[in-house]
Amino acid sequence: MKNQDWERFGEDIKRSVQDAVDSGDFSRLNQTITNTVNGAADAFADTMRNVGDRVNQNRRPRYGETFYGMPQYEKKTQQKRANSQNGQVNNRYSTGGFVTPTKPMLYRSTSAAKVGAIVMSVCGYMMSGFNFLVCISAVIALVVGVSNKAGVLAVAIIFGILGIATTLIGVAGTKKIGGIKRFRQYLQTMGGKEYCDIRKLAEYVGKNEKYVLKDIKNMIRRGWFIQGHLDTQEKCLISSHDAYRQYTDMMEQQQEQKDTLERQQKAAEEERKKKEEKGLTPEVQEIVEAGEEYIRKIHESNDAIPGEEISAKISRMEMLVDKIFDRVEENPETVGDLHRLMNYYLPTTVKLLEAYEELDRQPIQGDNILSSKDEIEKTLDTLNIAFEKLLDAMFQDTAWDVASDISVLKTMLAQEGLTEDGLKK
Repeated sequence: MKNQDWERFGEDIKRSVQDAVDSGDFSRLNQTITNTVNGAADAFADTMRNVGDRVNQNRRPRYGETFYGMPQYEKKTQQKRANSQNGQVNNRYSTGGFVTPTKPMLYRSTSAAKVGAIVMSVCGYMMSGFNFLVCISAVIALVVGVSNKAGVLAVAIIFGILGIATTLIGVAGTKKIGGIKRFRQYLQTMGGKEYCDIRKLAEYVGKNEKYVLKDIKNMIRRGWFIQGHLDTQEKCLISSHDAYRQYTDMMEQQQEQKDTLERQQKAAEEERKKKEEKGLTPEVQEIVEAGEEYIRKIHESNDAIPGEEISAKISRMEMLVDKIFDRVEENPETVGDLHRLMNYYLPTTVKLLEAYEELDRQPIQGDNILSSKDEIEKTLDTLNIAFEKLLDAMFQDTAWDVASDISVLKTMLAQEGLTEDGLKK
């Protein structure tokens, strides 16, 4: 803006004030002065914006240079120019053999915003100085003494209000300049990474974490961090959608693992309470828990070993062992029958299944491997027979009790003449 323009705007304001004072009509004074000031501000802003555009054009970074502390990505025009020099290479890349990935833009340029903030600050403070100067002049005139005191007082009030308003505009521009400076400092602190702790950013700019967190939220809302996110605890800035997606996936996995662990702990606690209600001694509880661990290993081996025939054998074995330990919980006195099972049969069973898994994973199934697998399958049949007999033996006392009860019942019925032979007599 030329000096003649500023003088013209000053003369317009001076003439408007004088007309209002002379006529005593101040109804349109505020509107006239506001229009004049806005016209000056718009003209000044247009001038500064043109200057900013020229600065951006002249300051456009070249390939390999950095911008706000972040690396510039390779331009497509340079890639096309390089490919055009070699037709074979160009054809190779265009047919899908190799494709150079295009990195997304994560941060917005703040050059134009900085120019606007400077315009706002300079224009605001200049207008503020002018308004306060007119206000002070009017106050001095009132003190010295003028004929139209009411008119001069109105001018002082109006320009005082305008001075406060334009001062606030200047302060807002100054704050925006400070925000742009902090934004660039944040990018320098991140150093090209797509995440950074809020605490680290706060240490770099010399502010507390609460202030920086609020500052980062405002910048994300303004779009300065184009793909910006905060973690769930609001302790970390994540500057890309891909990094945030990886973070959310990791959090979901951790939550699933936590939920699974809680379910397992809850099930174990319920199982423990059931055992306590059944009145199991610590020794019996220890044996039952060890048995459940063996059952789990047998089940895992069954899942890992393919093949319907052997899977059926392992499933039957798992069912038999499970029934055996269910019987121990129902009748703890039978725990004495499990010493050989716990010390030899079950450990040997698990070793055989693990050996079968390893043999089955071999890419080449030679004669030795096939022979060993066949021996293990036959041994599983033998173990299943042994487990069936052990389970049946654990019900021997019950069978004796049932036979004894039936014998007594038949004797009583015969004595009362209620059996078929008694009725015939």
